[in-house]
Amino acid sequence: MQIVLASSSPSRVSVLRSAGVEPLICPPEGVDEDALLEQLAQRSPEERVCALARAKAQSVAHRHPGAVVIGGDSMLLIDGELQGKPHTVEVAVARWLAQRGRTAQLVSGHCVLGPEGQEYVEASTTTLSFADVPEKDIVAYARTGEPLGCAGAFTLEAMGGWFIDRIEGDPSGVIGLSLPVVRRALYSFDIPVAAVMRPELLVHPAP
Repeated sequence: MQIVLASSSPSRVSVLRSAGVEPLICPPEGVDEDALLEQLAQRSPEERVCALARAKAQSVAHRHPGAVVIGGDSMLLIDGELQGKPHTVEVAVARWLAQRGRTAQLVSGHCVLGPEGQEYVEASTTTLSFADVPEKDIVAYARTGEPLGCAGAFTLEAMGGWFIDRIEGDPSGVIGLSLPVVRRALYSFDIPVAAVMRPELLVHPAP
């Protein structure tokens, strides 16, 4: 069973590959994230990120009939405000100066489309405790460029891991794609996880 990932996020690709899946990477087409977020400004954070995930999945699904299509989007919820990617060093530094020593929630929306037109939508929320990082390290981290394309201006699985004290919740959700959510989606479509794993991984004979 082919998994199509409606994302070009290296972190989401890494989650799937580490879990035995080789996804077909298909970046979303024509999704105006800012316009959609503005349109849904009065909705809950979970509804907003799930709407983005749905738009991304639906934008590529027509090109891959019979596949399982996964769309995802993550944003950091802090002080009641959703924050996406900082994009610039200056914004990344400003956000880290505001969030260091504090806790926040990373909200990851998922939309999984099944091979027969099914749809499964769910958000995962993970609480993060940011370290009280000195400004010198914040600036150095931002200058690497790593956090500029990441929700919350950090990566748990790479250099940003230096500056996260604790997480409460789903670790893969923090990276941007919750494996438990995807598993529940597959089961709701009556698809076992084994059906999407690389066949060559099943090296031992069945008992």
